[in-house]
Amino acid sequence: MEIVSYIFLIIGGLFFLLGGLGVLRMPDTFNRIQAGTKATTLGVFSTLIGVAFANPDWIAKVIVIIVFVAISNPIGSSAIAKAIYNSKNVPGNLVIDELKERGEDNDNDVV
Repeated sequence: MEIVSYIFLIIGGLFFLLGGLGVLRMPDTFNRIQAGTKATTLGVFSTLIGVAFANPDWIAKVIVIIVFVAISNPIGSSAIAKAIYNSKNVPGNLVIDELKERGEDNDNDVV
């Protein structure tokens, strides 16, 4: 079980590394949010699974944390993306602007 734990911890670390590289390499804010969110979510999942294999007594805690991360990461990234869009600091290479097409005003303060 210890070897399986180490494997999951290494996989989690690699996801964190790739997420950091994605944040540095992506051209605009929306792509950076996606790279960071997806990679850190998978990194946290892998790391927590590794912790669960190392300490089987903590499985209930690990499951609760995984559920919390699975719910909060997409909500947080959506809130950040909406705040960036509302700040009118939208990248110039935005091809499809669905909010503008629907006629939603980006001057509102709702995030």
